[in-house]
Amino acid sequence: MESALTARDRVGVQDFVLLENFTSEAAFIENLRKRFKENLIYTYIGSVLVSVNPYKDLEIYTKNHMERYRGVNFYEVSPHIYAVADNSYRSMRTERKDQCILISGESGAGKTEASKKILQYYAVTCPASEQVQTVKDRLLQSNPVLEAFGNAKTLRNDNSSRFGKYMDIQFDFKGAPVGGHIINYLLEKSRVVHQNHGERNFHIFYQMMEGGEEDLLRRLGLERNPQQYQYLVKGNCPKVSSINDRSDWKVVRKALTVIGFNEDEVEELLNIIASVLHLGNVQYGGEDGIACITSDTQIKYLARLLAVNGSVLTEALTHKKIIAKGEELVSPLNLEQASSARDALSKAVYGRTFTWLVNKINASLAYTDDSYKNYSVIGLLDIYGFEVFQNNSFEQFCINYCNEKLQQLFIELTLKSEQDEYEAEGITWEPVQYFNNKIICDLVEEKFKGIISILDEECLRPGDASDLTFLEKLEDIVGGHPHFITHKLADGKTRKVMGREEFRLLHYAGEVNYNINGFLDKNNDLLFRNLKEVMCMSENKILRQCFDREELSDKKRPETAATQFKASLAKLMEILMSKEPSYVRCIKPNDSKQAARFDEVLIRHQVKYLGLMENLRVRRAGFAYRRRYEVFLQRYKSLCPDTWPNWQGKLSDGVSTLVKHLGYKPEEYKLGRSKIFIRFPKTLFATEDALETRKHSLATKLQAGWRGYSQKSKYRKLRTSAITMQACWRGVLARRRAQRRRQAVDTVRRFIKGFIYRHKERCPENEYFLDYVRYSFLMNLHRNLPKNVLDKSWPTPPAALAEASEHLRTLCMQNMVWSYCKKISPEWKHQLEQKMVASEMFKDKKDNYPQSVPKLFVSTRLSKINPIKALKGYKARPRQLLLTGSSAIVTEEGKLKQRIDYAALKGVSVSSLSDGLFVLHVPSDDNKQKGDVVLQSDHVIETLTKLAICGDKVNVININQGSITFTAAQGKEGIIDFTPGSELLVAKAKNGHLSVVSLNNLLFTLASV
Repeated sequence: MESALTARDRVGVQDFVLLENFTSEAAFIENLRKRFKENLIYTYIGSVLVSVNPYKDLEIYTKNHMERYRGVNFYEVSPHIYAVADNSYRSMRTERKDQCILISGESGAGKTEASKKILQYYAVTCPASEQVQTVKDRLLQSNPVLEAFGNAKTLRNDNSSRFGKYMDIQFDFKGAPVGGHIINYLLEKSRVVHQNHGERNFHIFYQMMEGGEEDLLRRLGLERNPQQYQYLVKGNCPKVSSINDRSDWKVVRKALTVIGFNEDEVEELLNIIASVLHLGNVQYGGEDGIACITSDTQIKYLARLLAVNGSVLTEALTHKKIIAKGEELVSPLNLEQASSARDALSKAVYGRTFTWLVNKINASLAYTDDSYKNYSVIGLLDIYGFEVFQNNSFEQFCINYCNEKLQQLFIELTLKSEQDEYEAEGITWEPVQYFNNKIICDLVEEKFKGIISILDEECLRPGDASDLTFLEKLEDIVGGHPHFITHKLADGKTRKVMGREEFRLLHYAGEVNYNINGFLDKNNDLLFRNLKEVMCMSENKILRQCFDREELSDKKRPETAATQFKASLAKLMEILMSKEPSYVRCIKPNDSKQAARFDEVLIRHQVKYLGLMENLRVRRAGFAYRRRYEVFLQRYKSLCPDTWPNWQGKLSDGVSTLVKHLGYKPEEYKLGRSKIFIRFPKTLFATEDALETRKHSLATKLQAGWRGYSQKSKYRKLRTSAITMQACWRGVLARRRAQRRRQAVDTVRRFIKGFIYRHKERCPENEYFLDYVRYSFLMNLHRNLPKNVLDKSWPTPPAALAEASEHLRTLCMQNMVWSYCKKISPEWKHQLEQKMVASEMFKDKKDNYPQSVPKLFVSTRLSKINPIKALKGYKARPRQLLLTGSSAIVTEEGKLKQRIDYAALKGVSVSSLSDGLFVLHVPSDDNKQKGDVVLQSDHVIETLTKLAICGDKVNVININQGSITFTAAQGKEGIIDFTPGSELLVAKAKNGHLSVVSLNNLLFTLASV
């Protein structure tokens, strides 16, 4: 809490006890307003938590927030519902004493949400096992079920609890939740049959009709339209924007399964809920004042759903049975009586089913481990707050009576807690003046003279008892009470605002007028005997448990509703008195359920009836602030030189020294046995302001000291690290040098020994040397491999690797050839193929072949071919030779001169010298031919190679030495003589032969060069 004292101007104080003007209601509300504006919805009054409903989601309920409050001192963190939950849990664990948390406030203030948050906190933070997790799930899932059956939309709250609930959470010795038990108080059964305008019946009716499956509704005889049912139309509010009935139905069905309901139980439960709606639609008619049921449809549904006889039910709804002097008398009912009987049955069925539901949940939460009975308990009381409506009836009377009892308990326990703390610390207790509402509680509950006793007496007496006779009896018996007023007893001014059928009680929270109409009927809460008999005969297992046959044989009149409530309230007070209480007071900021809206008038009213100012006054009657010595000294020791930085003596002496240095006056504080008590908040605030000022100088000193210490420590670490690393590195280097020397010596020794034994067989003495020689050769080979197929270099291998070297050389050459072949293009491949053919035909056979090798063959050389005809003077004429796929064609400037089919080509003759003449031999008997063709080409090797390839005539190429005989036209033969010479010459010799002088091969070679 101290951590937020410096922000008090902006967000107020976290504990109202620290308000300077604690008696001012305006200052109280202003502090609430400041905190509400900053979304700080929680504030303390000592150990009491005040919670303001924000009407919006705040990110303060996450698992991280739960962990923040887990196991932390109550005042060490900001106010929160988790702080109250954790404080109760730790007190239960450490002190082994049962705890209870009392949550109160008017409808819409957030009581139900507060109880949910507490349950969620325990579910997350408490130890868990598989069995414990089941209990946690059932505890959490009991909420949506009870809300569905016990909550409704009212004018003030869309999810208003219409019953009081006290839940015990049972913990084992490990602190894990192992069970639970729920007690319900005063369910508002009248809501089943009547709702004010703008309100709804209980949620379960709308959830079932909106979310139920079609088959389910058909079986139950229901429609989805709530307007079809009399018990749902009176409030004229079937839909609520903030409620999703369809999704809530799914949640409820899942929760019933988790709690342990089987399918048969759920079916029977829903049958009962549907039967209440059908009961509301039962219509009466009749003559002579005798009621009869006008429609059989609803009776058929009711008979099936309630599992009773239809005719017996009809009889019970239109007649009443009275036992007088041992005889049974049955009399018919009039229309008004019949309608009241029907509504009474509806309320009884729903109310008892709700009680059965609570008992069923209790059975599923029961702690079943017989080996350990001594469990601890934390109780949660979520009960209606003080209610003041325009028209207040019997329910508001009971609720406000309950709040009077709780306020009485609250003041007594608060005063007792304060007094016990003062006595434990040895500080004189000063009596506190406060309003003791015992006088109001006695007015309501006193035997024979209290309002409840008078109401019971009026209900039980024979004769024409009515609400008015009850009011008259109140005026006679308690008319002189200072807190009781009626129209008859009031002064003229008060009569103007009071009705004649009202009485006023002056509660601790203010004045409330109660309308007496319906008091007797609601207190009697009677059900005709024959209706009970019908319900007892039901085959529905739930109804059989709700309506016990022993009721029929019990001659004793059942207790009235007020007496039952009074007795259950007395038991509740006993339960609460046996436990250590914690309190949560819930406040509603506005009636319109809007976020960030702060209605001061409404809040002032709630502050009054919650008794918050009274509680604050009791808490501040003595000392506003108290803390244990160690906490106080730890926080403020820096303000005194004698206590800073550490106090070595007794804590009490240290605190005494500190407060004297701070200048506390004797009347401003007291020192107890273990705590310091400070009377005025201004004293604490002055100390806190001095601490804020001191923090700056302390921070500077601490920063300087820390920086110096940090740098020195860093330097020492660096220096030590450097020395260590240097020593280690030097050692590493020395070891490496020594190791290298040892390795070098060993290597030299083995190498020399191996060299000596190099010519011996492999042995341990020479194996290193031999391996080294092999390795050296292989590495040398790796570095000096041939670069291409023409590179014939190869390192000389040692004798031991000669054979391996040859294999490697072959593999290397194959690999280079393979690589080279992979890179050859199709054009170059064709070129090589031609060169291979030329080599095969002419290599070492014709003198001018070597000069043709480096020259590329091309696809055409038409302008370079000159044919020669010997028979006409052997004069050379220009011709073109065309090679096709099937024939060789000789043309002259585009004119066909001669076609020679490859099939008819007998051979090709060429000399071995370096001339360019060649002869194509054709058959002499072929009339189409003009004889052999004598041709001359500057590229004779290329020409003949292409001819051989195209005509597949590689084997018919004849290379002649000296002369070539050919056949001319008309079968004549001719001879060509070849002789070497210094100059190329073609001429006709004297002997008639064609003489060809070829260049000498040597000269030709030199000329080419």
